[in-house]
Amino acid sequence: MRRPHIERLHIGDMELPRDFAQLYELAYNLWWSWSPRAKALFASIDNQSWSRYRNPVQMLINVEPHRWDALLDNEPFRSEYREVVQEFRAYLEDQEDTWFHRHHPDDEDELIAYFSMEYGLHHSLALYSGGLGVLSGDHCKSASDLGLPFVAVGLLYRHGYFNQTIDATGLQQHTYPEYDFSRLPLRPASNHLGRELRVSVPLPGRDIQAKVWVAQVGRVPVLLLDTDVRENDPADRPITDILYVRGREMRLVQEIVLGIGGVRALRALDLEPTVWHLNEGHCALLQLERLREIMQGRGSGADSEAGKSYEEALEEIKKDAVFTTHTPVPAGNEQFDAGLALRYLEPWSPILGRTPEQLLALGAAYPDQQGQNLNLTAFSIRTTRHTNGVSQLNGEVADRMWHHLFPNLNEGERAITGITNGIHSPTWIGNEVRELFQRHLGSHWQELLLVPEAWERLYSVDDAEVWKAHQLQKERLGRFTRSRLREQFARHGHSPDELRAVDNLFDPKVLTIGFARRFATYKRANLIFSDLEHLRRLVADQDRPLQILFAGKAHPADKPGQELIQRIFELSRTDKLLGRVFFIENYDMRVGAMLVQGVDVWLNNPRRPLEASGTSGQKASLNGALNFSVLDGWWPEGYDGQNGWSIGSEETYESEQEQDRADVESFYRTLEEEIAPLYYDRDHRGISVGWVQRMKRAIATVSPVFSSDRMVRDYVEEAYLPRQR
Repeated sequence: MRRPHIERLHIGDMELPRDFAQLYELAYNLWWSWSPRAKALFASIDNQSWSRYRNPVQMLINVEPHRWDALLDNEPFRSEYREVVQEFRAYLEDQEDTWFHRHHPDDEDELIAYFSMEYGLHHSLALYSGGLGVLSGDHCKSASDLGLPFVAVGLLYRHGYFNQTIDATGLQQHTYPEYDFSRLPLRPASNHLGRELRVSVPLPGRDIQAKVWVAQVGRVPVLLLDTDVRENDPADRPITDILYVRGREMRLVQEIVLGIGGVRALRALDLEPTVWHLNEGHCALLQLERLREIMQGRGSGADSEAGKSYEEALEEIKKDAVFTTHTPVPAGNEQFDAGLALRYLEPWSPILGRTPEQLLALGAAYPDQQGQNLNLTAFSIRTTRHTNGVSQLNGEVADRMWHHLFPNLNEGERAITGITNGIHSPTWIGNEVRELFQRHLGSHWQELLLVPEAWERLYSVDDAEVWKAHQLQKERLGRFTRSRLREQFARHGHSPDELRAVDNLFDPKVLTIGFARRFATYKRANLIFSDLEHLRRLVADQDRPLQILFAGKAHPADKPGQELIQRIFELSRTDKLLGRVFFIENYDMRVGAMLVQGVDVWLNNPRRPLEASGTSGQKASLNGALNFSVLDGWWPEGYDGQNGWSIGSEETYESEQEQDRADVESFYRTLEEEIAPLYYDRDHRGISVGWVQRMKRAIATVSPVFSSDRMVRDYVEEAYLPRQR
């Protein structure tokens, strides 16, 4: 088995008693982030610090010595410590009982290298902005759970993605904290001399150095490159400061560091991938470095490989590389002005024996047109053997968009397929629903994510038990919402009486809709406000009231998205919506988890077919919430007429305005005539039996089919391994 092991250096100033020494490795492995027992163990050491940080490395560094004295004499703690450590060790060491070993025993010499610009591993690691990063994090976690030989590569951002606050006028404010990496679940990779590993990355007129860090995710190491090192010129040190930096040249330089530096980091660690997965075009330039390696020849002595021609090298890098495209929206398909791109491609010209213009042509979206930019989606398609979208509909849309890059296809043959995104269920499930699964599916319920028929057992669970589990999670969402709103209103200067009144906000008995995502305009966050008077009547209905929670960030350069946030905030403060519409600041993985675990209905109304997949609705269904969504992304595959509701139809409209009108009409009609009446139709126990039936169906039909375990299995069998067959 080629499962990678990477030596790492100690940096955290952490003092632990010998009896609890295993807490060190446990804290530095993000397995704890999806293990409720591990999180509870850390919380029991210092609950106040855990509530503040929710990061065991930071917490253990700050633990007062007297706490250890008490815990050393606490036999229940010692017993739980031993059991959690045993569970952790068994997870890491039990290689032969993994899905990959059982189903692909002849492929264990493989090593899959996965490149992504962002990773949503835990909210304490600000290496993500939204869905792409969370998907990458879930991919790594399921790769670990399934036992894949797998290594991931990304960048380590000193300031991460921005923290969001909303001022008293509704304007989004951006702040960029400076993270102390020594207090995060990261450690520097060690070179063969036991020192910090550095790799060199060529840029025009100079080479820069990137330090390699490791975030261990269960069995999977995630290599993260950091240019903020003393060897670099002060002008180069900030390259990895900010995720999705505004400046186009700085963005291109980041992607060079990710691609070129990532390949070199793997080589420096003696890791030899047999499969290269380019997750979105940001990492496409890794293929330049692979071309260079093959053309110049690698190795020495008996293991040396002779150099090959450019044409031979191009065919070779295609054979073992796969590419995932995530969006048909132009802004999501990274491209750079030709003049800028040529300046950075020019140093590669003598190395690869091609003019800069010929290299630029690898990234031409429309090869017959003049003045083409460097489009990294086109570059990725041309340098890989397999391209897929992230839902079946997205695969079809991407195939139409890029079909012209495949001139040798037969009539009717698809060039781009779909592998639908999924979620890492242990990360996103609420405690009460998890306990429900353990009682009725067994303690190893996660193993049933690849056995859809097993989930039919949930149909026989008592309605009251399902309703109670959901209500407990909803009440926790209420406490979280009130806490966040109190902080926000205090910063806006509200009076003590107004802050006390926050305790009366968010009624857990009221039908609650959640909407949380990146505030790109095509996601139409303001669609439900199209008929304000109608909405005001619905939220204020005496018999069937409604409350709506919003959360989400707009990129600092996205002014229309920021204006949407401001408009929704302003509306939430108007008399007729006050106390029924809320905006929760600083959307991150923790806020997202709270919402999907606690709302009754998950709203998704993008402009079809621009939503590539979307996974937050899958997280909501896992927790028993019902999706109310446009038939876009994953929902056309998931919706069966009984596990949620659709907005509109799959019809194609003449204009955006026509589609908006049809969707608004469908939204209000369905909400008023179907959703609210069903939710408030209660039996003598105060339970909506019809609603619970839909909850069970949502859990049973969505959870296994749209898990990241199923997704990673599909990548193995449809993308990673078929090259040999």
